[in-house]
Amino acid sequence: MEKLSTNVSRTIQTKLVLPPDTNHLDTIFGGKVLSYIDEIAAIAAMKHSKEVVVTASIDSVNFLSSAKVGDILTLEGVVIYTGKTSMEVYVKVECENLEKGVKNLTTTSFLTMVAIDSQGKPVSVPGVIPETTKEQELFQQAKERRKRRIQYTKSKKEDNIIQE
Repeated sequence: MEKLSTNVSRTIQTKLVLPPDTNHLDTIFGGKVLSYIDEIAAIAAMKHSKEVVVTASIDSVNFLSSAKVGDILTLEGVVIYTGKTSMEVYVKVECENLEKGVKNLTTTSFLTMVAIDSQGKPVSVPGVIPETTKEQELFQQAKERRKRRIQYTKSKKEDNIIQE
């Protein structure tokens, strides 16, 4: 199967942090950020695979700083690695306070999305060609992340068998 540049899947969204999105400290709810991350990862994966996708896992989420009411969030998602039917998507979230002229990286995340057909069965996806230095680095590290995901899933399945 062909390989596609990361630029095919690259997706950027901009969101304004509004009062209903925040907690009593006027910072955005983590769950709201997770919702945005899941949405952009799905869009990036659909652009890459040209298929419907489902979220198989949210492998890591690192909340590095917070965003407050009035801040602008910029989310960027890109397919960074592929298996046969799965795609690892890297998402970063930056926060910008226009009044102060300050930008911060607020969140990074890795998600695994699986392409499916109309019957809900997994389908093959194209490979990926990383373009930037950062993408090449993430691509090189992806095999180790995939190995950990598989080990984790296997151990949880074994735990269920032992508990029965």
